[in-house]
Amino acid sequence: MNHPEKHEICINHMHRYVSVTMDNGAMYDGIVEHVDGDHLYLAVPIGGAEPEQMRAFVPFGSPFPFYGFPYPGYVFGRRRFARQVLPLAGLLALSLLPYY
Repeated sequence: MNHPEKHEICINHMHRYVSVTMDNGAMYDGIVEHVDGDHLYLAVPIGGAEPEQMRAFVPFGSPFPFYGFPYPGYVFGRRRFARQVLPLAGLLALSLLPYY
C-alpha cells in the first residue's frame, strides 16, 4: 500500500474507532481524530489507566503532585483520551472496531 492510499484510508475512517497495526508490530486502538500529509492522530482511551500512569496528568503546581487531590489516585481534570501521533509511512493495517 503506497502513501496516498494510506492517507485516503485514514481520511475515510475519520472519527471512527479503529485498530491500527504498524510495520514494527505495534498495535494501537483509538478514534481517528486528524490526518495530515505525514501523520495519523488517534484519540486513545486512557480511562482504565492505573493511578501511577495517571500521575502524568496532575496539573503543574498541584499541592499533591504524587498523590493527587484530595486522595491518592484522584487526578484533577482527568482526561479520558490521550493523543497518539503515528507516522503514515509505518502504517501496515487499519480496521474498524465496534464500540458499545
